[in-house]
Amino acid sequence: MRRRFQIVAVALAVGFTLSACGSEKAQSGADTSTPAAESGTGSKDTKGTKGNNMDMQEAADRADGMLDAVLKEIDPEVQWAHGPTSKGSCDVTRRRTVMTIVSADRRQGFLDQVEKFWRASDYRIKAKNNDTEFPAVYAVTKDGFGISVSVRAKGQAFFEADTPCVKESKVADSVSKPNGPAYEGVYPLPSPNVRSEFWSAGAS
Repeated sequence: MRRRFQIVAVALAVGFTLSACGSEKAQSGADTSTPAAESGTGSKDTKGTKGNNMDMQEAADRADGMLDAVLKEIDPEVQWAHGPTSKGSCDVTRRRTVMTIVSADRRQGFLDQVEKFWRASDYRIKAKNNDTEFPAVYAVTKDGFGISVSVRAKGQAFFEADTPCVKESKVADSVSKPNGPAYEGVYPLPSPNVRSEFWSAGAS
């Protein structure tokens, strides 16, 4: 009986020792492991995670930069003016309106230039509308910003950049300078009224 008790006592002692070693290893491993949400391997949608480190003004500035970049890439240059800025509860939309007449014959080429630049910038093309009269391209960045170009009434092209949900703050007007009349206080903006030898070719 006493021998059996000694065997049980030894087994328990060994068990506690191994358990303690396992706990130390687990604790050591926890210090160096990366949570799934941080490593990007988790199932949680992290769209806009980077944007959440910004406030609304910073996000609006980033949206302005995206719009500036794509408009500078269009060749030949088109004239543009600011559209209205809108604010949601935690997001901002910046807008640009193209004042150059883009004829029906040139619309697809215009959108092709935009899409090519966005793809080269590592944006994901989320959707396209291939309608011959009102085509559009919608893209999204890796940090959750959306950007689009669409052709609407009278063939006028519009750009919009939407921020992800970010920290609430005040938002000032864009500091980007239009390359034509600013139309301050004018809304809605006029129909496209600037002719281009290239972009307006074939327009009446």
